[in-house]
Amino acid sequence: MNRRQLLRRGLHVTAAGAFVASTQRPASAQSAVKLRVAGIPNDIGIASAYAYEQGIFKKYGLDVELVVGGTGASVAAAVVGGALDVGSGNTASIATAHERGVPFVIIAPSGAWSAKAPTGALLVAKSSPITSVKDLTGKVIGITLVRGISEVECRALLDQSGANSESAKFLEIPYSAMSAALAAGRIDAASAEEPAYSNIMSQGNVRSIGIPGNAIAPLWVEGGYFVLRSFAAAHPDIVTKFANAMAETDDWANKNPVATARILSKYTNAPVDPSMVRCFYPERVKADELQPLIDASAKYGILKASFPAKDLLL
Repeated sequence: MNRRQLLRRGLHVTAAGAFVASTQRPASAQSAVKLRVAGIPNDIGIASAYAYEQGIFKKYGLDVELVVGGTGASVAAAVVGGALDVGSGNTASIATAHERGVPFVIIAPSGAWSAKAPTGALLVAKSSPITSVKDLTGKVIGITLVRGISEVECRALLDQSGANSESAKFLEIPYSAMSAALAAGRIDAASAEEPAYSNIMSQGNVRSIGIPGNAIAPLWVEGGYFVLRSFAAAHPDIVTKFANAMAETDDWANKNPVATARILSKYTNAPVDPSMVRCFYPERVKADELQPLIDASAKYGILKASFPAKDLLL
């Protein structure tokens, strides 16, 4: 489980790349509107599973087939091809698809970064001579995905701190290898997110020098649930039901970290500490909470240019 690897576990994918649903439609909901919905098995994108497990989709008249797993690209392709009705992905990926002319619209948010409850940090070895982010000019920084949100966050933090992000080298490395890489000097710093962040810190041989997520904005939505614009136009009632169901789910999730930890553990096949700092779930998608990541992604070359976040909404 990690916040940057989208749709990592839970979906069985055939050799031909076809989706196999991990959860079947409930037999008791035959009269409800049938909807095929993606979920991401991490803290950011698992709210659709909360809605499924708590019966909230049923409450709003939706007979959901929950599909958990795959890759960001395969989920987007499944939505375009009609194998999924509602996809899930990070804001930067959805914005990139929009830039390429794919008519996705976000109908509900997934998890968000909140400076009030940071879920990660930029780490260095305790023995490192580096004392601040400004010292990282020209250094090697370990991140989970090059040219992804991790890199955007780190570059933004370096530039805000007076370092030159263009001179830094970003090395793709799994969370499990970060601690050893820091100790051996193969990387100078590492950007870690929960639950890896807590695990690495508990070893006692690293220290935090900054919080990359805060460099984007105090609050910004990392991803959302999306559909094709044509689907939204043809089924406005379904879109409204889904958005309302997710709003209730997000409110419940923010208030019930112990229960959500159990569900998250089920879908990731990994233990989740209920006391771990968790992401914030906004109830409604808002353009001003999508815009910061779109702007930062354009600034650091993930997008060719920024655009109004409202273009991703209905």
